[in-house]
Parts: sequence; C-alpha cells; structure tokens
Amino acid sequence: MTTNRWTKEQLKLAFHLYCQLPFGRLHSRNPEIIQLAKLIGRTSGAVAMKLVNFASLDPAITSTGRAGLGNAGALDREVWTEFHADWEKLALECTLLIAQLRKQSDVEKVAELDVTEQEGLQDFTGETKRVMTEQRIKQHFFRRAVLSSYRGRCCLSGLSDVRLLMASHIVPWSDDKANRLNPSNGLCLSAIHDKAFDRGLITLSDEFEVMLSDQLKRNDDAFVAQIFLPLEGRKIELPEKFIPSTAFLSRHRNEIFLDATDR
Repeated sequence: MTTNRWTKEQLKLAFHLYCQLPFGRLHSRNPEIIQLAKLIGRTSGAVAMKLVNFASLDPAITSTGRAGLGNAGALDREVWTEFHADWEKLALECTLLIAQLRKQSDVEKVAELDVTEQEGLQDFTGETKRVMTEQRIKQHFFRRAVLSSYRGRCCLSGLSDVRLLMASHIVPWSDDKANRLNPSNGLCLSAIHDKAFDRGLITLSDEFEVMLSDQLKRNDDAFVAQIFLPLEGRKIELPEKFIPSTAFLSRHRNEIFLDATDR
C-alpha cells in the first residue's frame, strides 16, 4: 500500500477511525491516527487530512460552518454511502482488515475490548464465541462512535464520567438491524437518562428538545423533580458529528414514548 492513490480498503479504515474520534482530535499527532498510518503505509498527516475530508461530508460538521478540507473525492463519497447502507458489515470488515494488516488471527485482539468485555468471552468456545465476539465488536464501535460524537458528555446532563455514560439507541437495537451501528441512531446519555429514554419516560422533539411523559411529570419523587423536571423543553447538547436522525426520533416518540397514544 505505497502508491499515492488511496485504495478503497484504506478509505474504509480511515472512515472507520473517523467515526470513533472526536472532531478536535483529527490531527497528525493523535496516536490512533499515527498507528493507522503505519498500518496502511501512509503518513500521519495524510491520514489526518483524509479524516478531515470525510468531515466535509458530514452534515453535523458543515451545518456549523466547519467545512473540513472540502476535498472529498468520488471514492470517499462511495465509502461514506456504503457505511451508511450497512454499518454492521463494514464495522466487522474493517476490524478484519486491521487484523490482516497486523498479521493477527485472533480478531478479539483487534477489537480493543475493555477488560470486562474480554473476561465475558473467556467462558465460550467455537461458534458461540465467534458470534459473541462479533457482537462485542459491533457494540464497541457504536459506543466509541456515539461517545466521541458527543465529546464524551451526556447530552442532557453534561456528565463526563465515561463509566456512567451509555451509547443509547434511539430506535432499539432489536427493532432496526440496518441502523444498529448508525451513530445517527445514538445519543450519549448518563445511565439514569438512558434508562428513562429506553422506557419511554422521556423523548426528543424534531428540534432536539426534551419531552417528558405525563407519568414522569406526575411523579412526586424528589429525585425526579430535581433531575428530570428541569429538562422539559431544554435542547440537548448536539454532537460534533452524526446529528440524531429526526426519522429515528419520530419513531421513538410514536413507538416508545409513553404518551404516544395520547396525541
């Protein structure tokens, strides 16, 4: 991989990394960019520039006046489109590509799973272990993509302790296979806000404003009054990348939000 022209495989790996890095860390000194550059035979500066090229295709970036480098080519756009069409396939494909470049046969090592995730796989063998490993890789990618987009902060509370943050699906994992790993189907929420969103106690409008269910507003618990009631009507902190899809928000309001049947 030493020619000047980027191959499609290289671009896939670059976009895979773009998804998982905060916008402010798309620079040549970033260790993850340096590592990828070594793997694909590019300079870290060239990889950083390619990531910023991808940023020029992201509406979340361009809507704020940041245009990236604006040099995205046809193949860049093709990779962007392919990822959006099948996030799961390409997340796994990129993990395997990295494994091949590192000459590693064990894909678990490439997934960079945390300690608890690795421990959870030790009791399984064969096909079951492979399926569970792939599942963890997908979940790991989605978590990194969502948390990096929101700068590692809960979009409702501002909480930044990563141990208490969740990559929450707007449309549940089980309800939309095609968008399970789509970062625009994700919100970075604290564990308590994630649970409330998952149970339909809260939702978001198309303007990204918090809506509380009547059940929650009628709750006289002091914790609810302190933590949830002040959120009503407040706009969430929007992500740097991958703005939440209004189509997904509409599905959450109509299919999960507890007050849906009352409207």
